[in-house]
Amino acid sequence: MREPGCPAPSFAVLGAEGKEGSTSNRTTRKGRSEATWRNMQTSKTHSSESMSKDLSELMKEATKEVHEQAENTPFMMNFQKGQVSLHEFKLVAASLYFIYSALEEESERNKDNPVYAPVYFPAELHRKAALEQDLEYFYGRNWKEEIACPQATQKYVERLHYVGKNQPELLVAHAYTRYLGDLSGGQVLKKIAQKALQLPSTGEGLAFFTFDGVSNATKFKQLYRSRMNALEMDLATKKRVLEEAKKAFLLNIQVFEALQELVSKGQENGHPVQLKAELRTRNINKSYEHGPAHEKESKKINRRHTDMMPITPLVRWILALSFLAMTVTVGLFVM
Repeated sequence: MREPGCPAPSFAVLGAEGKEGSTSNRTTRKGRSEATWRNMQTSKTHSSESMSKDLSELMKEATKEVHEQAENTPFMMNFQKGQVSLHEFKLVAASLYFIYSALEEESERNKDNPVYAPVYFPAELHRKAALEQDLEYFYGRNWKEEIACPQATQKYVERLHYVGKNQPELLVAHAYTRYLGDLSGGQVLKKIAQKALQLPSTGEGLAFFTFDGVSNATKFKQLYRSRMNALEMDLATKKRVLEEAKKAFLLNIQVFEALQELVSKGQENGHPVQLKAELRTRNINKSYEHGPAHEKESKKINRRHTDMMPITPLVRWILALSFLAMTVTVGLFVM
């Protein structure tokens, strides 16, 4: 009698040579089939074990390759050296305004949806209002008439609206990659931009990087991750969220490319860029409101901005991309 679990004895030894060969082939195929089945089961087990990790860790692992690709570009190194101009900075702020407007509109739409509500932190994280302050500082009161939404940025915006309306669970991927990146790496970028552009020490033009609602960034990020990790998601949903996180990177890359084209053509929001101090008129007007001392300071700032205007289209292209690359890569690196 066979022991439980043992395969039945082969009939090969009992048959003729031809039949023996045929039976042997069947046995071999059976063995291979069982090995394949075992490998599949092992693979499923490993996949399940992998997906049992916290969503925040899975997100970091899933985007590691894209992160490294962006991290190894010369753009990030240029920004770290403080090679950023006012022109590039304004282009970035304008694109970010459209992106965050869409992200936060969909966040509001889903603030009571259990698939997103746990990571809804408007007072601590939302950036639209801060970007409006920055754009008014750089462009003046009529800033909305001065900026335009490039096609690649519009594509990003459309994706955010689609996800928010149809697949709100995927909104978690966009919120995580943007907000925690800004909260982490954004603080490094703030110091670099402030020094490179010689912006006022009082923070004008840098509201985007200032999170007044977060008193302790480290503790808040821990809270955010714990909320995200507590979201109820099956294996299939987790995989879709991870894919969406990678898609968010690809959308950002396309935004980089669009800005590259604008800068290489010497354009800003579809209009030719004039090599002059963009803030001159507005600062002079403010100087009359605040007296001679303020006027003197305004002229000083204007001279600084004029000195920092890009020299060639290639330089402008590199600097614009460097800022956007850093916004994502530095942020995710320290999340």
